[in-house]
Formats: sequence, C-alpha cells, structure tokens
Amino acid sequence: MAPPEVHHLFHHPIADHSFSADRQTLAVARENTVDLFKRNGNKFQLTDELTGHDKTVTGVDIAPRSGKIVTCSQDRNAYVWEPSADGWKPTLVLLRINRAATCVRWAPSETKFAVGSGARLIPVCYFEEEDNWWVSKHLKKPIRSTITTVAWHPNSVLLAAGSTDGHARVLSSFIKGVDERPEPSAWGERLPFNTVCGEFLNNTAGWIHSVAFSPSGNALAFAAHDSSLTVVYPSAPEQPPRAVINISTQLLPFMSLVWRSEDEIIAAGYDCQAYRLQGSEHGWQLAGSLETKGRPGAQGHREESALNMFRQMDLKGKATDDTKLDTIHQNTITNIRAFEEAGGKVTKISSSGVDGRVVVWTL
Repeated sequence: MAPPEVHHLFHHPIADHSFSADRQTLAVARENTVDLFKRNGNKFQLTDELTGHDKTVTGVDIAPRSGKIVTCSQDRNAYVWEPSADGWKPTLVLLRINRAATCVRWAPSETKFAVGSGARLIPVCYFEEEDNWWVSKHLKKPIRSTITTVAWHPNSVLLAAGSTDGHARVLSSFIKGVDERPEPSAWGERLPFNTVCGEFLNNTAGWIHSVAFSPSGNALAFAAHDSSLTVVYPSAPEQPPRAVINISTQLLPFMSLVWRSEDEIIAAGYDCQAYRLQGSEHGWQLAGSLETKGRPGAQGHREESALNMFRQMDLKGKATDDTKLDTIHQNTITNIRAFEEAGGKVTKISSSGVDGRVVVWTL
C-alpha cells in the first residue's frame, strides 16, 4: 500500500475540506475564511481566500462538474462562489435561519444543496433564474434539534440528516421544476417534499456525527457519540427495515465516515486515525486501522515500543518524546471524503483535522 500523502497546511483546526474534480484545487475552511490551495508538484500552495463570512465557516463543498463552491458559516449565511475574471464572485443564499449553519453539501445533480443548521431545520437551496439568487425550502418536521450532518442519496432527492436528538433521518427534498421524478426504491415511491422515509434512533440517544448512503443508496450508515456505527437496510416504503446492525466499538467516537464499497466503510474521528469496517446485512465488524498499528502483529509492535521506551529511560534518564502521537494526524479527524474512485470502489480518501493537516490515503 502506498504511503499516505501528508499536507500540513497551517496550525489551525480545519472544519471542512473539499477537493475539485481534477484534485488540483483544495478548499479548506479555516476560522472565518476559506483558503484555496493549488497543487504544485507534490505540495499545495495557497492561491486565494474567500472572505465573505464574519464568523467561523462550518462547511465547504466544491461541485465536481461546475466547479462552484458553496460555503456556510455560524453567521447564518451561505454563499455560492463562481470563478470570474476578477476572482471568485459570491452569490448570497436566502437561508432564512435564525441560528448557525452547521454543514453544507451539493446534491449529485448540482442543481441544489442542503444546509444543516441549529434552527432545527434544513434549508434545501436552489437557483431562481428570474431574481438571480439562491432561495431555499425548509425541511422541518420531525426535526427536534440541531442538524450536525447531511448526506445525499445518489438520486439527488433523498437526503439523510443526523442531529443532536440522537436520530438519523431520511427525508425527501423533491422540488418541482428542479428535480426529475426519482425511480421507486426501498426508501419510497411517491416522494413529495418533506416526506419522512426513515427515522432511526441511536441506541443511547447519542448525538449523530455523520451519515452516509451506500454507493447504491440501498443502505444508510450513521456514527454516533457513543462510539457506535449503525447500518440500516430498508425493506420497502412504510415497512420496518430488513436489518438494523449496530457495531459498538471500544474506540473514541467517529466524526466522519465514507462508504468504500457496498461491504466496506471507512470511519475516523477522535482516535486521530481511520478505521475499516466490513460486513453485509448479516453483520458488520471492525477490521482494523488504515495505519499499521491496527493490522495483524500490532500487539507485538506495542510491546516492543514499550520496551524501547524503558530502554531509552534507562540510557538517557528520560522517556522518549511523548508530545507526539504515533498516528499521522496529531488531533481529532473532523472530516473524511472520497478522493478517487475506480471500478465502482473508492480507491483513495482524504482526511482533515484539528491539527491543520490534510492527508490523502491510498486504500
């Protein structure tokens, strides 16, 4: 396996990151700006800054085909940025929320995007040609708390959302004149706006940190603050799911997850490293870390490093450097994303964290 590509950009937490489709541009949310980096050889160089928000930027996403960048912030605003002759031009989005925006993601169709918020609702935003601005429709019921994460189904109509009330929900965001009528699926057939297609409570009612649909859209995974990951397999509209599998781990909670294929999920969070989970609707299990310590023989490696530490203490009268973690990320991983795909599988992922690093992993 190729070694990970590590980019230490600065000494500030990264709230969110996104790569352009050609992987040459990297957008990073840092405090109340979005830094744009261009690839130069095997490094990324700062080329531009998007400065329109006056509070912490909480989400950034680059649309793969159009290259438009959407950002949202604790200042309750979102902007869509388009490249122009004079640099990046922002268009204001009418979110109509009275609390902070927490996350944002483009739909695969790129005709709309969803913004999570602390206002117990999700603005689904689309472009209105006549007035030349982005307007929103609100997904409201039955949300009872802050939305922490959103993820789109491949059909661009169904939206998964996780919130601090311990629920992961699948909602319809069908907008007439913007969306094409979706194919019937296990989640539902007739899908008017704000139809609740699924509502799942975490076992301990812990906050939901991340949600994600499988590549086919026929399964939903969500990670919660009780260090568990749950995978739901729906059966038919308005029927109980075929299977709901909960994987409890002894790790610290996961903050973000990505489906590598229908039978593998990569998850990362407070443990400062990414883990593989493998399975199907008959059961899931933790399969180890992307870093060497989680692989076979890790126990021996740990014993050896403890022996080395005592040897160092004996020789030098002091322990080895304990200010550094033995993981590549030196603090919580806040976000992981698919970086490259081949043959229907994700072959590379990118991660960003509180340590100001962006790392590209080959799976």
